[in-house]
Amino acid sequence: MQIKHLALAATVAVTSLGAHAQTEIQWWHSMTAVNNEWVNDLARQFNESQKEYKVVPTFKGSYPESMTAAIASFRAGNSPHILQVFEVGTATMMASKGATVPVGKVMQDAGIAFDPSAYIPAVAGYYTAPNGQMLSFPFNSSTTIFYYNKDAFKKAGLNADKAPATWPEVFEAAKKLKASGHSCPMTLAWMGWTQLESFSAWHNVEFATQQNGLSKDGYKARLKINSPLHVRHIENLAQAAKNGEFVYKGRNSDAQGSFTSGECAMIQTSSGYYGDVAKNAKFAYGLATMPYYPDVKGAPQNTVIGGASLWVMSGKKPAEYKGVAKFFEFISQTKVQAASHQRTGYLPVTMAAYDLTDKSGFYQKYPGTDVAVTQMIRKVTDKSRGIRLGNYLQIRTIEDEELELVWAGKKSPKDALDTIVKRGDELLARFEQANKGK
Repeated sequence: MQIKHLALAATVAVTSLGAHAQTEIQWWHSMTAVNNEWVNDLARQFNESQKEYKVVPTFKGSYPESMTAAIASFRAGNSPHILQVFEVGTATMMASKGATVPVGKVMQDAGIAFDPSAYIPAVAGYYTAPNGQMLSFPFNSSTTIFYYNKDAFKKAGLNADKAPATWPEVFEAAKKLKASGHSCPMTLAWMGWTQLESFSAWHNVEFATQQNGLSKDGYKARLKINSPLHVRHIENLAQAAKNGEFVYKGRNSDAQGSFTSGECAMIQTSSGYYGDVAKNAKFAYGLATMPYYPDVKGAPQNTVIGGASLWVMSGKKPAEYKGVAKFFEFISQTKVQAASHQRTGYLPVTMAAYDLTDKSGFYQKYPGTDVAVTQMIRKVTDKSRGIRLGNYLQIRTIEDEELELVWAGKKSPKDALDTIVKRGDELLARFEQANKGK
């Protein structure tokens, strides 16, 4: 009797377990600190909103590291369902035939309404193929903005309520900050992105041929960043570095900590850095648009996209793809989008989320938090729509290497930019050779 009772209990337990078995969705990402908390919260909120699916977010290192890990896992047959890829990897992902499933198809197959026109055009356009199909899901889209320490400005006798709008004003402010005893008047993060890519779009000058790689023959693109304007700008930064008015603090986001701590008074970096500043800065700060050279015709234009999107990996079961689609539907909700934008400083990727944030009074309460959006929603040109180049991860490394030689006084700005173009074009030619027949 007891044995029968135990057998019955076991059967009930198994049946019950089967009824509540959740489909797991693996999500690999590269978010750290406050943005890692945000990613975990999004997954938790989705998991609590329904019982069928469970999204499991996993930090896989920096953007380059997570992309490398995903390629290895795809070859081994155990890739995640969702992979966060920074915008630099877009052309590489597009060229990886068979490794991904377009997000538009994932949503359509799941019977979930998906309207790319609801997204901010500059965001949607970047992740859309020439045939009009959206390839990846816009997630944490950012753009370059300018942060400054208002307390340091006051101490230096500068107007703390008005950020420097032009490059001459930035260099003048750096001089005054240095004179007031500031050891690091200005620093810069994500050097290639902020000072070459965003700089080019903001001044409406070409970064590369073939509409910066976005044309239908984008794989034929070659670099154009040794123009007189680019040389002049790097020369000005080199002089500031020599004077101790610009202090180089390392690659990628390395410089950000020196602003949050109060060591450096000005920085250009991602709008997605806002959450960190809002939480950790112990001083009054301001957010403003990128500076520009006022004598350049067409400036300021618009800035280009940064951040990352979510790619769906191939080789999964239909039920799993439905879970991915449901998750994307959840994080597309206007309220969720608006809350994410307000929390992180990343762009609201839909116009509805921007409108909701605007109507809530958030931008009035936190001045400057709308800068990223207003910079991006200006009318774009073929020179400012974005930059999508093959092997671009390696090209960014070349940019870092050459510019570091400039800041150290070991190479002239013209020589460094010429070398970036020469070495970068070799990588672009290799990418063209590998993809021209596809």
